[in-house]
Amino acid sequence: MTNKEMVVRWFEEVWNKGNREAIDEMLPAGAVIHDGPVSIVGPEEFKSYFERFQGAFSEIHVTVEELVGEGDLVCYRFSVTMRHTGDSLGMPATGKQLNTTGMAMIRFDGGQFAECWQNWDMLGLLEQIREGERSKTYMASA
Repeated sequence: MTNKEMVVRWFEEVWNKGNREAIDEMLPAGAVIHDGPVSIVGPEEFKSYFERFQGAFSEIHVTVEELVGEGDLVCYRFSVTMRHTGDSLGMPATGKQLNTTGMAMIRFDGGQFAECWQNWDMLGLLEQIREGERSKTYMASA
């Protein structure tokens, strides 16, 4: 399997199918995922992140829009749709369908994930969640 195919398989198995077992299969113990200021190391820490995310969102679907690979690096651009159905991120569920985008680069070592740097539009996601609250606040103060 090529590095690009591994990236596509990761999103299909872990995020689109919600296959928690694929995390152990595909993410080595020493792999590091840098998500903004947070670094997640290995499958156990990633499972906690994954569970919090699934506790806040359902109907998660990640589409890998483009992949570019050279040597041991793969860069990709992705889009995500999901529904805000839980409060595990400290915000009450809204039931809203949400969309966001992001980009990331993964370094492979020996055909396995070694390190990932990802950035995605969390602010845009939060704005979509809070959109109704802002409108109500503005209307109440007008």
